[in-house]
Amino acid sequence: MTATRKKVAIVGGGITGLAAAFYLHRDENDTVDFTLFEQSTRLGGKIQTVYHDGFVVERGPDSFVARKRSASKLVTDIGLETELVRNHAGQAYVLNNDRLYPIPGGSIMGIPTEVTPFVKTNLFSLLGKVRAAYDLILPRRSRENEDQSLGHFFRRRLGNEVVENLIEPLLSGIYSSDIDRLSLMATFPQFYEVEREHRSLMLGMKKTTPSPQKRSKDEKKPSAFLTLSNGLESLVKKIEEFLPPESIQKNRGVEKIIKHKDRYDVYVANGEKQTFDAVIITSPHAVIKQILRHYTISDMLKNYSSTSVANVAMAFDVDKVKLSQDGTGFVVSRNANYTITACTWTHHKWPHTTPEGKVLLRAYVGRPGQSEIVEASDEDIIDVVLQDLNKVMFIEGRPDFHVVTRWREAMPQYTVGHKFRIEALKSQVQAELPGVFLAGSSFEGVGIPDCIDQGIEALNQTLTFLNIKKA
Repeated sequence: MTATRKKVAIVGGGITGLAAAFYLHRDENDTVDFTLFEQSTRLGGKIQTVYHDGFVVERGPDSFVARKRSASKLVTDIGLETELVRNHAGQAYVLNNDRLYPIPGGSIMGIPTEVTPFVKTNLFSLLGKVRAAYDLILPRRSRENEDQSLGHFFRRRLGNEVVENLIEPLLSGIYSSDIDRLSLMATFPQFYEVEREHRSLMLGMKKTTPSPQKRSKDEKKPSAFLTLSNGLESLVKKIEEFLPPESIQKNRGVEKIIKHKDRYDVYVANGEKQTFDAVIITSPHAVIKQILRHYTISDMLKNYSSTSVANVAMAFDVDKVKLSQDGTGFVVSRNANYTITACTWTHHKWPHTTPEGKVLLRAYVGRPGQSEIVEASDEDIIDVVLQDLNKVMFIEGRPDFHVVTRWREAMPQYTVGHKFRIEALKSQVQAELPGVFLAGSSFEGVGIPDCIDQGIEALNQTLTFLNIKKA
């Protein structure tokens, strides 16, 4: 007698949901049926690529961290490994006082680990350097498993100047968050562990970071990021081609999920009900709050917040742009009077994205408490961005073409206590709705590999719940 096939719903067609769907279909095709629900007309979430006159322009993330292996593994598993491209490593800068300062050599996430580059940099005053050096003698002060803001943690160890001129623009940009509200334990718990084990951040990071391989003068520093030669959306399209068409329901947002005995009724936008044995929800927390509004879990999501950001990619002829420095781009100090928060010289960092004789710049705007610019018109955003950029480089005229992308309330805020709130939330989900699993950028990491990891973990939890042995 043939065993009854199990049915799994995957809510949300971003990279988290796609990773879960891919490995579920690849490894459990004989035991499980699944349906992926996506409320928009396309898959991929924030992964969106624009192709224009030979340019490859990313609207969302432009790459993923090479050392986090799940993304490159997914690329390989889907058959796109030959399209992996490493970034051209080059000097990155911090913009402050209308000047671009090279990020000091030996800095790891802004933490100095080499004396000479730190002493020589003009990014900090003498007093700022002396204050940072106190890290070498300050005692440990973090309590066991204590959460605190990144700002508080780093100001205590290294002082305000190093934080605001280097660490803040480097770290807060990753999460589009205020560093003085951003959770240490949910974002960079390794720094807490370094202090706990080694007391000094500088000494601890130096001891725990592998020594770089010796290279000749002509050898460049190995790249830290990977992308795909045809844009990251090519990964999305390849996964979609692999999945059974009947398993994907686009433009079918989920309105609510109701537990019925030991199964789940999933109600989609037109009122249709479909029943499943388990559910993986990868939607943003605001959507989950609505989907699970009939359960106390929804109340636990009330204090979760997001912020809005935007980016603008602009293309020019090469003779219209004069860069003041050679490198890959810069981040902006919070003390600088600028609207932009960062700029990537994309044609340098990712040469494959830009035709010969052209320049591609990508600038970012919007931060917590300063997101009004996101709602400005395209032309107004371009005006502000060009005004800022022309303070540190020369740009003649308007771009040949531009792509403005607004991410409204799309960046989840990992505020202090986030990790413990997530643990409590997931515990409550399993108590109240066993067989429902949450994953995605609202929870345990916003980068592409983090989301893929969460999708795979949610899938493994689902298979365990259904008593299905992993292939």
